[in-house]
Amino acid sequence: MWCASPLGAQARSDPDPDAEATMRFGPLSAKSTLALSNIGIDTNVFNAATADRPQSDFTMTLSPLTNVWLRMGRTWIDGTIDVAWVFYKRFASERGANSTYTIGVTRTLNRFRLRGAATHLSTRERPGFEIDARSQRAERGLEGSVEVRAMPKTFVGVRAQRRGVEFDQAAVFLEINLAQALNRKLSANTFTLRHELTPLTSLSLETSRDHERFDTTSVRDSDSTRVMGRIAFQPLALINGSAAVGYRRFTPLRGEIPAFRGTVATVGLSYALFGTTRLALNVTRDIQPSFEIDQPYYLETGISGTVQRQLYRSFDALARVGSTRLAYRNRIGAVVQAPDRTDRVRTFGLGIGYRLGADKRIGFTVDRPTRYSEVDRAQYSGLRYGMSVTYER
Repeated sequence: MWCASPLGAQARSDPDPDAEATMRFGPLSAKSTLALSNIGIDTNVFNAATADRPQSDFTMTLSPLTNVWLRMGRTWIDGTIDVAWVFYKRFASERGANSTYTIGVTRTLNRFRLRGAATHLSTRERPGFEIDARSQRAERGLEGSVEVRAMPKTFVGVRAQRRGVEFDQAAVFLEINLAQALNRKLSANTFTLRHELTPLTSLSLETSRDHERFDTTSVRDSDSTRVMGRIAFQPLALINGSAAVGYRRFTPLRGEIPAFRGTVATVGLSYALFGTTRLALNVTRDIQPSFEIDQPYYLETGISGTVQRQLYRSFDALARVGSTRLAYRNRIGAVVQAPDRTDRVRTFGLGIGYRLGADKRIGFTVDRPTRYSEVDRAQYSGLRYGMSVTYER
């Protein structure tokens, strides 16, 4: 009893990519979710300032999502189909279909792991907190990686990524053509060092070199160097998600754009407490390109949290709060209305839900976003409330 022998079965390999699948047909597995959300009223459809008389409308969104996995020996093929149909009763200009399609292939050899993936996004959703217009844009991405097992639990790898962002040529916001201002191509080459602490937890160090090239506004072109430390948890772990914190050195190719040196982060974690409470935390800190050439980019720092708790039997309640800070940087020598301005966006939401079994939920939520800015046209406040129905299969 004092000197028990270790069992080989105690060492657990990584879970299969389809560990969360709910439907299996031989080597093919899938997971599907159908959500009918935002069935209610948006009191500020265009995020207009109070002086501009915000307009309200009835809205709803239908979102089918399907994940598919196919196993062929040591090769896995995975795909995602994510579509959201957005409906507005009065404002037909705000209706649209947002779709994301991904396909990936992973091949595992004795010490090597090879992966390639492609993504296509077509959407009319707002690209961030800055642009309030729902303008059509497409994003296409390619990714390839090679990882080698250097030691029993340590892996060394390289990854190459390419992505293109294209706004519709007719997309205009505040009299600025978004295609001319923001169409661009991004590339990144990354060296990774990953160590598995446990079968469900890994630590990694990533060093990357990024290149961003704009189609028509070459004054925005830049190179960046990143060093990031990351911890990742598999979906079956008690804590789920990943957290990455590091340093970015942003160097514009033209001297009139100010450089940036500082901390960047991407955190998305959730935790199940006693089986009745779910906690979620999201943190982001990085620079984003602005559509305004005189303030070419801003540092976005945001944090948000959600608490969802089972109240009684099938009833649950949730509360969420978030705060985002947009710190703009001026182009050297430019004259702007509010130099180096800082905008703030705060959101608050409450909701209650009822579960019809393990795979269906009906909920009602109320969200209030508010943006504060030194520029009057950038300020807004609104209220969004409505129901949602979710079915998972």
